Order: sequence, then C-alpha cells, then structure tokens
Amino acid sequence: MPSAKLHLGLLLPFAAAYFLSYFFRSANAVIGPELANDLGLSAGDLGLLTSTYLLAFCLAQLPLGMLLDRFGARRVESALLLIAATGAALFAIADDMAALATARAIIGLGVSACLMAAFKAFSQWYPPERQASLTGWMMTSGGLGALAATAPLEALLHLSGWREIFGVLAVATLASAAWLFFGIPERPAQVAHTANAATSAPENLAAQWRGVCQVFSSAHFWRFAPLGLTMTGGFMAVQGLWSMAWLMQVNGYSRAVAADHLAAMSFAMLFTYIGIGLLATRLARRGIAPVRLFASGVGLSMLMLGLITFETLSNTTLLWVAYGLCAGFGTLGYSQTAAGFPLQLAGRATTTYNLLVFAGGFGAQWGMGLLIDLLTDLGQSEANALRVVFVLLLALQIAAYAWFLISPRAKARRP
Repeated sequence: MPSAKLHLGLLLPFAAAYFLSYFFRSANAVIGPELANDLGLSAGDLGLLTSTYLLAFCLAQLPLGMLLDRFGARRVESALLLIAATGAALFAIADDMAALATARAIIGLGVSACLMAAFKAFSQWYPPERQASLTGWMMTSGGLGALAATAPLEALLHLSGWREIFGVLAVATLASAAWLFFGIPERPAQVAHTANAATSAPENLAAQWRGVCQVFSSAHFWRFAPLGLTMTGGFMAVQGLWSMAWLMQVNGYSRAVAADHLAAMSFAMLFTYIGIGLLATRLARRGIAPVRLFASGVGLSMLMLGLITFETLSNTTLLWVAYGLCAGFGTLGYSQTAAGFPLQLAGRATTTYNLLVFAGGFGAQWGMGLLIDLLTDLGQSEANALRVVFVLLLALQIAAYAWFLISPRAKARRP
C-alpha cells in the first residue's frame, strides 16, 4: 500500500488527465453552435465532427490493452497525451470541416488511455478491495471535467473564442503529459498480488489476441455489451452533443440556460460517482451487489430519458439532474463485465467493453445528426426531428435492457 503522499502522487496526475479527457469529450455540446455558425456546419456535419473523437478512441482500445501490459501506464499515457496536445493545437487553428474532424480524432486517440491506464496502474499498486473506491474517484475527476465543459465553458466563450480555449487546452494537456511522465513512479518492485506478479514472461501477440477472442465469444460479455453500446454510449452522445440542441430547440432555452441544465446534470453525476467510491464496497457486504446497483441505475436512467423525450414534466432541470444521477451508474458496467473473467483477462474484457461503449457513442452521435438532417429535409422542424431520434435511442436502450434481464447470469470467475 502506498503512503498517503505517494497515494496522492499516483492518483492526482491520472485524475488530472481524465479531467481533460472528459472536458474534450463534452466541450462540443457547448461550442457546437459556435462551430456551426462560424463554419456553416449542418447537424450531420456537427455530429460527424464531434463523433470522430469517439471513433478514434474506440479503435484504440484493443491495441491499448496490449500496450499497457507491455510498456506500463506511465509511458503509454504520457506519450498519448502528447498526441492529444497536438490535436488540440490543430483544432485551434483549423478552418474547415475536414481539419476540425481530423484534429478531434487526434484528440480522441491521444486521450484514449486516460481511464484504462489509471486502472492498470492502480491494479499494480493497490489490493483488489481498494479498486472500487479508486474507480469512483477517477470517475469523479471525469465528472468534474464534464461539469467544467458546461456553464463555466459557456461563460468563458463570452471572454474568448473557441480557438483560444483550445490553445490553452493544448498547453494544459502538454503539462499533464509531463506530470505523468516525470511525476509517476515506475511500478512497485513487488506488487500486492505477488502470486500473479511473479517473473513470468509477458504473453506474445498471438496469445493476447486469443484472449480478446475469448472475451468476444463469452455469453457473459454479451449480457452487458448491448447496454454499454446503447445506454452508456447513447448517454455519451446525448451529454456530449445533442443535449444542448434538445434544450435549445425543443425547450426553447437560451444557450446560457441550456448550459446551466448540463452543469446541473454533470454535478448530479458527481454525486453518483462519489457514492460509488464511498459506498459500493459497504453495500456489497450488506448483500446489495454492484450488479443490482447497475441494473437499477440503468433502468432509472432510461425512465428519465423517456420523461425528457415525451416532455412529461415541466421542471426540465429536475429531469436532467435525475437523468445524470441515474446514468452515472452505467460506469459499473466495466467492473461487472470484468468480474466474469479470470484476472489475466480482466484488462482485455474492460477495454473490449470500452470499445463497444465508444462505438455506441460514435454511432449515436453521428447517426442522430444524419437522421436530423434527413427529417428536416423532408419538412420536419428541427425540434420534431430531435424528438424522433431521442425516441429511437430510447427504444434501442429498452431492447438492450430487456436482453440484459433475460440473459443467463454468469458467476464471477477469479483464480
């Protein structure tokens, strides 16, 4: 167990990097209208532009797991953050759709390790019973990044343009890479799980790919994967882009009021993440397993999305707060997916699940934009087009949730 000083020295650099990752992911919800006005982008263009981050992030997940096992979290994440800083700088100077989309894809690739690298490092430094709380604190830092990309970012846009903001983000990302590389110690000489951390040689590439195939062929994995694809990925698309459009076009709010709604939703997510960090282990000891928290939270998040979509309540702030509060439980899908595999496959199970989450986010973000363009071309208002795409997203989530409920339950497999 690290000392308190070393604990902060390990946690804070990873938390800072994940803060930036989540800020990059969520920022287009607020700056999207500015980008559309400055460059004449359609809804489909904006969806594709925003989702290139998710596509690059998604494609990086499988090789990322192998790189982390081979080279370690410190080297891999700090190197990738240099790429993210380059992408942010290119975004700041881009002047057309192709350049913006390329820059955002580079950012997505560069921050693709921010959460998985932290999990890898924590597994080396901490015993298993500490992992749930550390996951909660990492998600809290991401939630703070999402919160910063709402009302604070909207207020900052009144003082400077989006190009200047991304220039500052490039410098901050470069500083984060340096902090990780020079501030994080190498893995401990002896890891807590000495039985598993012996001197065995790392798996070769063929063996690693066989492990990935084993994950993909598992019924346990496919019990959770559709929810990761539609619910977590769908929430990512809504939070990262289409929430702002909904609040402005359907509810008729100004950009400032819409950004306040997103800030409240992100703040609510923080309570969920902190609660998971503080209470998940204690609740499990009292018979409330994490999978029950996951199932309840995910089900309630769909209910909240349904109430938003069908405009059931007039108090829209309350609905978006409840939506963020419940959707935050989706993060438990990572640990619950990994729990069905031996420890030597848990990392690949997590990154494979993450691949589908970001594939879902990419598909939803771009696909919703394309469908909005199609419906508006057919004469529908943008507000009605948004209503249609939200209904379709909700229907996919309900189908995935039904599959989760009826699929066979697998017991956790740990050596």
